Amino acid sequence: MRRYSRITGTGSCLPPRRLTNADLAADLARRGIETSDEWIVERTGIRARHFADAGTNSSDLAVAAARQALDAAGVGPEAIDLVIVATSTPDMVFPSTACIVQHKLSQLSEPARGILGCPAFDVQAVCSGFVYALAVADAMIQAGTARRALVIGAEVFSRILDFDDRTTCVLFGDGGGAVVLEAGDTPGILATDLHADGRHAGILCVPGTVSGGQVLGDPLLKMDGQAVFKLAVGVLDKAARAVLEKAGKTEADIDWLIPHQANIRIMQSTARKLGLGPDRVVVTVDEHGNTSAASIPLALDSAVRTGKVRPGQTVLLEGVGGGFTWGAVLLSM
Repeated sequence: MRRYSRITGTGSCLPPRRLTNADLAADLARRGIETSDEWIVERTGIRARHFADAGTNSSDLAVAAARQALDAAGVGPEAIDLVIVATSTPDMVFPSTACIVQHKLSQLSEPARGILGCPAFDVQAVCSGFVYALAVADAMIQAGTARRALVIGAEVFSRILDFDDRTTCVLFGDGGGAVVLEAGDTPGILATDLHADGRHAGILCVPGTVSGGQVLGDPLLKMDGQAVFKLAVGVLDKAARAVLEKAGKTEADIDWLIPHQANIRIMQSTARKLGLGPDRVVVTVDEHGNTSAASIPLALDSAVRTGKVRPGQTVLLEGVGGGFTWGAVLLSM
């Protein structure tokens, strides 16, 4: 009998520090940078975002989101046999944030030490990271390598922002989102579609590295917004249609579109191309900003907990990010 995978629990975590556009504009004004709530909302749809405190790392947000997802799935950490974390802001150069998350989860209670020993690794596909990680976990479950996986997206992008560049620093926030993915006899993940094109690496990147104890290059985020927008709209439409074709579905079968929460204009354009009205698009970018790999699981958890996304519905997840990477997952809840 063929094995499938299905999401059985979702969770999320936002740092308590919430900055409205007015808060951020006031902070930037002290640096001599001018912006406003109206300017940010008009161009992005973002009204607020959350920033982590100095002592909070991606693994902390990941663990908090994972605990919620485990509770929702009705299982403990000891039931997990695969941990994948999508992040571009790891706690360390190495080991992986996933290994750190595994260790922290093992300390919740003595029986939970059963999570130790299972595979744990990071996926780095920037804003497409969660879609990539979900596709990898699905493939491993279908292959029989794992039975119950924690798939997490967690970021502290506030650490890599250039607060002298108002075109990028107003866009991003911090957060974590997680799902429990379990093996089963009925399809949950219906189809996946992943892509990358390294020719476009320069339009969204952090062009720095560590060498000899020093940072070489620039450790802050750089983005060509117009180039990203133009490329994103086209590739997201193609990925969406690819997963629909693989699953034998059409646009009419989509109950909810949960895109990467980067910019309301990109999200609206993608939905229009698929013939989906705004009432079928989950939007959290207004309150979360762009949380990179965390944005899709954060939005999914929000939609589940508010009762928008319900069991049996068909949901299209899609992301696009630096690399240039993009992809989509079609799933039945």
